[in-house]
Amino acid sequence: MSYISFSMSCILIVSGLGVLLGPNRHPYGRYSTKGYGFFVPVKLAWVVQESPAFFIPLALRLMKGIAWISSDCVLLLFMLHYFQRSFVYPVLITAGKPSPLSVVISAFTFCAFNGYLQARYLLNEVSYEDPRLTSLSYLCGFVIFILGMAINLHSDHVLRSLRKNDSEGGYKIPYGGLFQFVSAANYFGEIVEWWGYALAMSGLPGCAFAFFTTCMLTKRGLDHHQFYLEKIPNYPRDRKAVIPFIL
Repeated sequence: MSYISFSMSCILIVSGLGVLLGPNRHPYGRYSTKGYGFFVPVKLAWVVQESPAFFIPLALRLMKGIAWISSDCVLLLFMLHYFQRSFVYPVLITAGKPSPLSVVISAFTFCAFNGYLQARYLLNEVSYEDPRLTSLSYLCGFVIFILGMAINLHSDHVLRSLRKNDSEGGYKIPYGGLFQFVSAANYFGEIVEWWGYALAMSGLPGCAFAFFTTCMLTKRGLDHHQFYLEKIPNYPRDRKAVIPFIL
């Protein structure tokens, strides 16, 4: 591994710890306030802030030429997630508060940073042999990634349906799927996704990203869980926040 990729991975790890230990309820979504300056429409915000993690790996892959390399299979997992998050998820959004410009810029910067790191490492710094694609670590990682993505997509569907059928306004209790066990089933699904990706890659950049995601989404999930408990009197007290039966 190059010094640059190692250093960038360490930055992700330290940043994850900073997020986990930092202040609660960052100004996004339901926590946005007018005190944060200019706001970006929610659909546009998602496209702008997430798409660098798709376009940067795509550009770097095209620069490599058309010859097949086995690490493409791992990179495609990363790009699949961000294609869905950048171009499919925003179209499906039925409701949502505008995002502060500062949050959009921060997310854009992170996605550009991480997209470059993951693509740089996979395209230039590892050389998987073809048998790697049938190895236990890759196959297990692939299955875990797909399982996590399925949980994430189903949970997003449940939340969209809840908002679509909400004629009275206010916050409703989600049911179905992993929401029977946790308040942030969509976050749990994404955490599972990225640990599957890390296992498929079997490299520090993937593990660093999975760790950062776990810290960030765990913190957000705890925020959401506490918010629901405060705002919804009959919210199920036996649900955990992010990780079923644990946290």
